[in-house]
Amino acid sequence: MGETTARHGAYRTGPLWGAAGVCLGVLVLCSGLALFGMLEFHERCAQGLITGSGALGDIHDQAFPPATVCEFAGGDVTSVGGRWPLAALSWLALAGLVGCLLLALAAECCEPVPGPDHVVPMTRAAKLRRTGTAFFVTGSVFAGCYALAGGRLLAGPSSACAAGADWGTQAPRTLDPSFLPPQATCRYTSGLTRPLNPDWLASLSVELAVPALLAGVGFALAWWRLRQERAARETPLLSTPHSV
Repeated sequence: MGETTARHGAYRTGPLWGAAGVCLGVLVLCSGLALFGMLEFHERCAQGLITGSGALGDIHDQAFPPATVCEFAGGDVTSVGGRWPLAALSWLALAGLVGCLLLALAAECCEPVPGPDHVVPMTRAAKLRRTGTAFFVTGSVFAGCYALAGGRLLAGPSSACAAGADWGTQAPRTLDPSFLPPQATCRYTSGLTRPLNPDWLASLSVELAVPALLAGVGFALAWWRLRQERAARETPLLSTPHSV
């Protein structure tokens, strides 16, 4: 009886998840265009094919929006990802995705009273399944991204830069390894230094932990409420006096 009668409620988060999906699609498209625009931009800038005002100073990659920045004395020149309108669209999509995602996951932590249109009746068992799905999806995305960025660090922090290739005596050194974010500095025998991961990937692998943790809180609360409800149903049966 308790499982089939929904005396509790949950917020209708379908529109939020739908909006988050749209924002994610726009963000993936913008990021793909930005990453495509970064191809050979570093080399073209170093060879003088990209010109700016004044002498060329430094060349670096920014994490978000993904772009290569060539620093000239009179101002920076960036690849397409750091320019209007792609940069503005990327930031808007990211803000919409983060806002909708966090609101939807925060709503899963609550248990409103059924009645209003934005609240749907739901048993606690069903709420546990819904929050468990959200936790599984967000946790899997975080684990996959972190494995992609930090897999070599987990296998061996001191030799992460040399992993996956036969360097012989020319293996690069791994300097300042870090797990949060998964990053290190690779120093080659030529003296060149490069990061183990792109900055955007290292940052993303940590930022994805936030929705996973929030989904985990919602799942833990749903499990605790269901356990309390079942314990409350069993208590009267245990306290009923037996007939002599």
